[in-house]
Amino acid sequence: MLVEWDWWSVEFGDAHAGAVGVLVGGGEPGPVYFDVGSGSDVPSTTHWSAYDGQAGRPRAEALRAVCACGWRGAAEYALDWATVGDRPLYEGDVDLTGPLADWNAHLSLLRAKAAPLPGPLAALLVEITEQLTATTADAPLAALRAAGVLERIAARVGREAASALADDGVTAEAVAAGLGTTHSKALVILLTAQDG
Repeated sequence: MLVEWDWWSVEFGDAHAGAVGVLVGGGEPGPVYFDVGSGSDVPSTTHWSAYDGQAGRPRAEALRAVCACGWRGAAEYALDWATVGDRPLYEGDVDLTGPLADWNAHLSLLRAKAAPLPGPLAALLVEITEQLTATTADAPLAALRAAGVLERIAARVGREAASALADDGVTAEAVAAGLGTTHSKALVILLTAQDG
């Protein structure tokens, strides 16, 4: 089953992708399945909009923010079915600002614990992003070439930095906190550096 994430950030990537989570009976229901007739492939989803109570699917009682790292927002946002009626759930009919704000607050806490980027480097990253975006519109092949160069630079520098951390005996927990990522991702980074 594929989890359908609603939000993603360049800074934290897939480790902290966010979504609107559904609550039914005080807990998170499993995926909903769609009967498409005969066949071995039965499509399923966990997207909040599928929990509309139609065709035997569970009916969402409340929404909350969820993150790929396992974090769950404490606040629950009740669905007003009197307003929604018997229609399918659509983003325009449901206020998702609460879950989105909670997920952004979660990212803010991660950001506060992460290793700070030096000001000039942070500004340079913003400038590179703007330049690449502008180049993509005017010269997509040149933008793709530049992205490849940046990818190779990032891979080399990343290996060197991870190797230095591993040589210094920095733990995967410390690397995870410094990068704002998961323990398993930090462990992979350190092990890859040692093998590299």
